[in-house]
Amino acid sequence: MTLEAFSELAEEALATLPDQVLDMLDNVTVTVAERPSPEQHRDADLRPGQALYGLYQGVPLTQRSSHYGLVPPDRITIFMLPMIHHHRTPEAIREQVRRTVLHEIGHHFGMGEADLRRLGY
Repeated sequence: MTLEAFSELAEEALATLPDQVLDMLDNVTVTVAERPSPEQHRDADLRPGQALYGLYQGVPLTQRSSHYGLVPPDRITIFMLPMIHHHRTPEAIREQVRRTVLHEIGHHFGMGEADLRRLGY
């Protein structure tokens, strides 16, 4: 799979979101990358060998105050190589991209890992 085709899957996942959710992502950039950098892997606080499919970097909506402003966009990055390594079929990759995009958006809305796991993301 090419990075361009993978990027289209992320765009497809975003296109399925309701307008109300998309409106709340006005200062969020969603990008794709082949793999996480060492810094991103460290920021995710993962154990050695643990795969990273996506990463939210920013200030969740629930932690923003009236002083929040003039900041760079929050960033959601979806990683291709770990995902295609663990998911072999195009359908499985598409579904995992969707789940990962939703998972990282959940972090933007202030949800923790336990909340997201409980919801299946």
